[in-house]
Amino acid sequence: MALTDTVPAAAPPAHEGILRRQSLRESAARTYARSLPIVPVRARGLTIEGADGRRYLDCLSGAGTLALGHNHPVVLEAIRAVLDSGAPLHVLDLATPVKDAFTTELFATLPAELAESARVQFCGPAGTDAVEAAFKLVRTATGRDGLMAFSGAYHGMTADALAASGGAQRTGVVRLPYPYDYRCPFGVGGERGAELAARWTRSLLDDHKSGVPRPAGMILEPVQGEGGVIPAPDSWLRQMRELTASRQIPLIVDEVQTGVGRTGTFWAIERSGIVPDVLVLSKAIGGSLPLAVIVYREELDAWQPGAHAGTFRGNQLAMAAGAATLAYVRANGLAERAGELGGRMLARLEALAASHDCIGDVRGRGLMLGIELVDRDADADATGAHPADPRLAAAVQQACLDRGLIVELGGRHSAVVRLLPPLTITDEQADAILDRLADAVTAAVRTTPGPTGSSPTTLRGTTP
Repeated sequence: MALTDTVPAAAPPAHEGILRRQSLRESAARTYARSLPIVPVRARGLTIEGADGRRYLDCLSGAGTLALGHNHPVVLEAIRAVLDSGAPLHVLDLATPVKDAFTTELFATLPAELAESARVQFCGPAGTDAVEAAFKLVRTATGRDGLMAFSGAYHGMTADALAASGGAQRTGVVRLPYPYDYRCPFGVGGERGAELAARWTRSLLDDHKSGVPRPAGMILEPVQGEGGVIPAPDSWLRQMRELTASRQIPLIVDEVQTGVGRTGTFWAIERSGIVPDVLVLSKAIGGSLPLAVIVYREELDAWQPGAHAGTFRGNQLAMAAGAATLAYVRANGLAERAGELGGRMLARLEALAASHDCIGDVRGRGLMLGIELVDRDADADATGAHPADPRLAAAVQQACLDRGLIVELGGRHSAVVRLLPPLTITDEQADAILDRLADAVTAAVRTTPGPTGSSPTTLRGTTP
């Protein structure tokens, strides 16, 4: 080759071009793609393989959608059976054998008190559609309009669902305090904090001068997911059920993320023993495909034909995948397994917190776990909680990704590292997840300046 010849520059890897085109073409509203710049091409169980050849342990699981992990054999078999049968894939709300099988399996998982006289409405592809349907249902049944929701909640991105979520400021929704032990709004925490939260709600409803008319319904999450993995105390849930029932206020429970075994019982409400008037379901019930329903007490079924609809409420592939998922979780005791394994993982996270000042709190139920990262150099509040440290949380998430672990952030300030692994993970995989997370936290602590930029957060028992 002559000295004047030039060597052609190597073409950038294909996945870099895909990521670049995504950033140019997709909207500014995209979220996961910003913190997780990977291009998945294959997946099985807990593992995702990127276009760059790297493998990742996926503790995001489609924001909790993948109860059985990626491409579980029973799910793929159910989907193939529908495809090979020649059955229609799009049927609106017509009856089909696939739909009947899904509904039968769903009802078999419900608390008996609800299942014996329940009605189900297929709402469309997403959980937010089911939330909107639940609101419409209780407004129609009660003739009232207002809603009660809780601080820190997340119920979706459509108009009313967003209005009932914690970050929104909309009229017609009364915001109530949610029990948050680590950051108790009343400064006391524990059972006392939960009791004060319940008393506040009761006072608003019973005080004729509170300015709060009796609402069409109350909506709550048994464990706030996007709000930072905050489990509601069982006693508080029972009080919410009692005070709504005694005042003829329909109670709506959003189990979009907590359902199908995630928290250690098939439905999170089973732990407290409450039975709501309306159950909102999506994510895992579709077996990785879009499906959302509400299940509600028969006496609320005041709709006229056509009062609520949706073009894609007859997704046959999702119903087949969902029925297979529900049956597999039930037959194999995966809810109980999630409770046991989640308890062991929680204990290891508590040990990690004991050696890191930056971990303010560890919490969760079953395989829905979170660690809250804080700035220990700042003053704590009355309950001993330090300010959230979202910059450190982002560094931990990046350090996890560098080590082949995908995690999500949540919480009031995006400072809670969330773990939502599939219910099918093995003990060895759980250990691998926690090993990588522990290594990521240690690395992030050593390299990330504090919120003021003064110095990195330190490990307990060490000096900077």
